[in-house]
Amino acid sequence: MKKLINKPEDFVRESLQGMAAAHADLIKVNYDPTFVYRATPLIPGKVAIISGGGSGHEPMHAGFVGHGMLDAACPGEVFTSPTPDQMLAAAKQVDGGAGILYIVKNYSGDVMNFEMATELARSEGIRVLNILIDDDIAVKDSLYTQGRRGVGTTVLAEKICGAAAEQGYDLSQVAELCRRVNLHGRSMGIALTSCTVPAKGTPTFELSDREIELGIGIHGEPGRERTYIKLVDEITEILTHSIIEDVSYRRTVREWDENQGEWIDVELIDPPLQKGDRILAFVNSMGGTPLAEVYLVYRKLSQICEQQGLQIVRNLIGPYITSLEMQGCSITLLKLDDELIRLWDAPVKTPSWRWGI
Repeated sequence: MKKLINKPEDFVRESLQGMAAAHADLIKVNYDPTFVYRATPLIPGKVAIISGGGSGHEPMHAGFVGHGMLDAACPGEVFTSPTPDQMLAAAKQVDGGAGILYIVKNYSGDVMNFEMATELARSEGIRVLNILIDDDIAVKDSLYTQGRRGVGTTVLAEKICGAAAEQGYDLSQVAELCRRVNLHGRSMGIALTSCTVPAKGTPTFELSDREIELGIGIHGEPGRERTYIKLVDEITEILTHSIIEDVSYRRTVREWDENQGEWIDVELIDPPLQKGDRILAFVNSMGGTPLAEVYLVYRKLSQICEQQGLQIVRNLIGPYITSLEMQGCSITLLKLDDELIRLWDAPVKTPSWRWGI
C-alpha cells in the first residue's frame, strides 16, 4: 500500500483537521462525536440539510457543507456508516427551529443509523424527515443494501435541496423536492481498478489488467458484469443506454410518516426518460481517473443524448463522489423541470463547490 497517510486509524480525523484548517471561513469540525458544520451563524427559521456516510468518497459529504448545500455532514470511518450519536449531535448543532432533512444513501448501515437518529432527534423535540436516495440502476439487493444503491443523485439532491432551504422552503416542501430529485435521477458506474482502504492495506477486490467491472458500487461492490476492457465509447454507450432504457421505475423506500408516527413503505413511480426531456448530465470520476478521460466519456454521452432526443441543459463533470483512488467513472442523468433548473443555478459556496457568490 502506497498512500500519503500517517497511521491508518488517524486517517479520517487528520483529513478533517486539514480540511478545517484550509476552509476555516466555511466549516468547523466537531470531533467527539465527529461531524462537520457551517462556520457561519445559524439562520433561525431555515430548514437544515444534513447528510453523511462513510469517508473515502470525498468531497462528498463534508466538502459540500456551506451556503446553498449542506448545513452539516457526518463522516464515518472509511466505507463505514456514521453512528446515530453523530447525526443527533449534528442535528442539535444546526437546528434553526424549522426542522431537519436527512439525505440518506440507500445502504443498510446508513439507513439503519439515520432511522435511529431520526427517532432520537424527534424524542428531543427536533422535527426530522429523511429521504433515501436509491438511483443506481445497475443492481438490486447488493452486498450493502436492500434495493438500489444510492450514488450520484445524492450529490445533485444535496445541491438542489440546499438551494431550496436557503430560499425558505419549509421541511415538507424540501422533503418532497428531495423525493422528486431521487425519483428523476438514474446512475450507473464502472471500475477499471480497485481501491485500497487504509485500515485493510490491500485492494478491495481484484481486477486483471484486461478486466473492468460494469455497474460497480462506490464501496467496490460487484456490478452487473465483469468483462474485458473496452474502448471508452463502448463503455459510455453501455452505461448511457442502460440508464436511458431503464424501466424499473416502480420502487419502494421507507420514510417516516409524521401523521402516523411510524416508518412506512412509500411506493415511488416515475416513467423512463422520454424523447424531449430536459436533463442534467453528471459524469463523475471515481477518484483516480484523469479529467481528460472523464471528458472523453462526456463527449460520447452528449452525442448519445442528442441522438435519443434528450436535451442536456445542465452538466456536472469531475470527482464529486469518489471511491478513494479507484479508476473509473459513473454517469447520472437527472430529468429537470423549471424549478429544478432554478435551484440548480442558485448560488453555492462550500469547500468543494462554488458558483454565483
